[in-house]
Amino acid sequence: MPFANFKVPAGSLDDQQKELIVTRTTELYAEIYGDRARASTMVLVEEVTDGGWGIGGGVLTLAMLQEPPVD
Repeated sequence: MPFANFKVPAGSLDDQQKELIVTRTTELYAEIYGDRARASTMVLVEEVTDGGWGIGGGVLTLAMLQEPPVD
């Protein structure tokens, strides 16, 4: 069974965005493995508590992710 696990910051996606991840990921697996994979494809969108993950040795928060990029 194809399986994909997306870990995202809690509160960063709405229900429609989560559904989009599920449907597009399922479509991708069906494209790669054939339509027979569609019925058994499992996609998990897992929300991680704010401040519960980091990158580059520092804690990452939702507020940091929502800041505009620095040019």
